Amino acid sequence: MRTEILENLKTLEIKENIKILYACESGSRAWGFPSADSDYDVRFVYIRNKDWYLRVDYEYCRDVVEKPINDLLDISGWDLKKALKLLRKSNPALIEWFNSPIVYLQNDKFTEAFKELIPILYSPRSCFYHYSHMASGNFREYLQGETVRIKKYFYVLRPILAMQWIEQDRGVVPMEFEVLVDELVHDETLKSAIQKLLEDKRKGFESAYLPRIDVISDFISSELERFKDKAQEQQKSETDFSKLNPFFIDVLNGEYGSL
Repeated sequence: MRTEILENLKTLEIKENIKILYACESGSRAWGFPSADSDYDVRFVYIRNKDWYLRVDYEYCRDVVEKPINDLLDISGWDLKKALKLLRKSNPALIEWFNSPIVYLQNDKFTEAFKELIPILYSPRSCFYHYSHMASGNFREYLQGETVRIKKYFYVLRPILAMQWIEQDRGVVPMEFEVLVDELVHDETLKSAIQKLLEDKRKGFESAYLPRIDVISDFISSELERFKDKAQEQQKSETDFSKLNPFFIDVLNGEYGSL
């Protein structure tokens, strides 16, 4: 599959006249809980030639490239300028991309420089809001019945553990779900139940259901209630935006390799 992904990325570069600077896996495979039939969610950051950014109608041009290949492979990417605007807002999805354990393609020098910007622009408050919204929304929509789709448990558990990570002032939230569990879940009964759920997820299929797991559901309910007003308590970050423009200009001028 890696070869197919790289071939599709190269085809996109030619078709769209772009240069891909970084491409990775996102979603369940990167988080560490894929099912047997999980698809591949490939995300990338790209840049175009300098003239494209100097167009009079630049503001009306798309800054996203999307390529749904088939049911198993979905590829999409953001223009670097869009990515930097989102980094300015401490966008958790983008931060997760650059912490992905599965990297398909990268300009090493660019990736290193981009990663150096993340802790400078990281906002615990913004990320906490994001994970809070994700956890509570998925909980309301998917975890109310006596049977639960396995994957939906993880779409609530991971953001809850991410909020715990932020609450404890541990810095940028790690991508891998098992790191969060190992570091944050100390109740052995709960940890055992989560590990069993993880095994079931990896062996099963995306559409698989199971009976409600009380110890996990009770933990989720308790933490969501505890976190209900916590977002307001997160301190606002003093963010330094001064490095974004020089970084973008350096990339555009070929400081990180020819375009």
